[in-house]
Amino acid sequence: MSHHIVEARDLAYAYPDGTRALKGVSFRITHGESVALVGPNGAGKSTLLLQLNGFLRPTQGEVRIGNLPITPKTLDQIRRTVGVIFQDPDDQLFMPTVREDVTFGPLNMGFPRQEAESIAEAVLAQVGMSDIADRAPYHLSAGQKRAVAIAAVLAMSPDILVLDEPSSHLDPKGRRRLIDLLHGFSHTKIIATHDLDLALDLCPRTIVIADGRVREDGPTLRLFQDQALLEECALELPLRMQGCPICHPQHPPSPSPGR
Repeated sequence: MSHHIVEARDLAYAYPDGTRALKGVSFRITHGESVALVGPNGAGKSTLLLQLNGFLRPTQGEVRIGNLPITPKTLDQIRRTVGVIFQDPDDQLFMPTVREDVTFGPLNMGFPRQEAESIAEAVLAQVGMSDIADRAPYHLSAGQKRAVAIAAVLAMSPDILVLDEPSSHLDPKGRRRLIDLLHGFSHTKIIATHDLDLALDLCPRTIVIADGRVREDGPTLRLFQDQALLEECALELPLRMQGCPICHPQHPPSPSPGR
């Protein structure tokens, strides 16, 4: 399924003030992969995500979704294929009620209202938010807003899901619900996150971005066992790996009392 493939070719981007956010980034993500993008603040992760469905245009190189380069002519088709969930859900929730927010996408795609409302009901049930469908989005908790933003994107049936810091501001229960929900999305997922435990849960592959470049690209567990890489890129060892003598041999666990 070529339309599920995401490819960046020698991608560079500079902001109007001259700041170079991306410097020759290349990778290929195939159908069904779940890939984490990790790196320090300011590494270029969010800028990179905004290239993947045309919110920003590269100053060099190109992004291809399947066989299509992102151009003004292909933009509508690309945005039907690639669903982006921003770091702040308030950037995506703008209608008077949750139901209207989730219905907006299918209506904009040309679905009749009755069918659009049925789609909205189904995805709200999928994310466990049916009971708040008639509430105003600005009255919701951070976790509820995140779930509704995901529902609004899922309502448009994207083939590729792109998420920027999806676990930020979530309590443990909301975080677990998010992980379970994303496990249920069988197509391609690209997740920018500082939550390396989330990356371990969801993403067999990780791309490490540092100073606008791909620093490493490989199996998540192997990269997270590389202490030098984590320190260089200002990343912390995932909590579940701390104290493990195999994952982190430089700091073996302290012996138990009495031994």
